[in-house]
Amino acid sequence: MSLSLFEIVILPDGDIALQRTDDDSPLIRISFSDDAEAFLESAKVDVAKVMIDAGIEVFEELGAENMKLESPRIDKDRVLH
Repeated sequence: MSLSLFEIVILPDGDIALQRTDDDSPLIRISFSDDAEAFLESAKVDVAKVMIDAGIEVFEELGAENMKLESPRIDKDRVLH
């Protein structure tokens, strides 16, 4: 089984996404309302990271280790956090 790398990126519309480095299709996409963004300010990415981390933990508990993963490709047009 080959290794797949994941990245958290800020999409052009301001949403935050988790995606494979070799695919532009988000596996997880997080959108905050304008009010939430105003409240979070610079912590928006940190909150999204915690949300994604919690989702990954639940996913792993459900047996995701059997999921087939593809080999990585790095996309230089995305911001990695």
